[in-house]
Amino acid sequence: MLIHPWDAPRDDAEWQRWLDDHDFGQLAVNGGDGEPPHIQPLHFAYDTARGEAVTHLARSHPMWPALLANPEVVLSVVDDYVFVPGPWQAGPEQPPEHGTPTSFYAAVQLRCRATVVDDPAEKAELLGRQVGHFQPEGGSAEVAVGQVPYGRLLSGIRGLRLEVTGVRAKFKFGGRRTAEVQDRIAGRLAGRAGARDAAAREHMLRRRPA
Repeated sequence: MLIHPWDAPRDDAEWQRWLDDHDFGQLAVNGGDGEPPHIQPLHFAYDTARGEAVTHLARSHPMWPALLANPEVVLSVVDDYVFVPGPWQAGPEQPPEHGTPTSFYAAVQLRCRATVVDDPAEKAELLGRQVGHFQPEGGSAEVAVGQVPYGRLLSGIRGLRLEVTGVRAKFKFGGRRTAEVQDRIAGRLAGRAGARDAAAREHMLRRRPA
């Protein structure tokens, strides 16, 4: 992922806060010799203090042999993406039709060392952390070994601890554009009001120099 200086996060806290609200991504696991990588969409819970993400998958998943052979993986998250039409980006000296279309988006790629969790008690603890993240209001029975309804299901999954060893983050929201062009784009995003336009507009305005 190419990261220009104007698209880089201001500090670690910026991408960490973003991950708090963006907890669905794609896990990329190296394939065997001559094989493409395994790409698995999944929910995960990221823990800033521990520097790890936790998740789980079915024991029958075909990626396990590849992951055990090479535990170096990448967890990729992309969201808040929008298409920006060319005329929105035209400079004041340009006719609108000469503006360059582009994409705005936020992306975080976590390089991780994966540890497979097979111990039933450890899997129960890991699942408890995930449920606590996604369902803090409760309402589901505790995940515990030997207890209904989830204890009997533990044998059908394997847990994953993803220790973060490197981070590449990008917030591409017109950071190189002039204030005049950014104001125009912000107004057009507000007027279009698409699915992710408000989030993209917020990023662009938040990242403008004071």
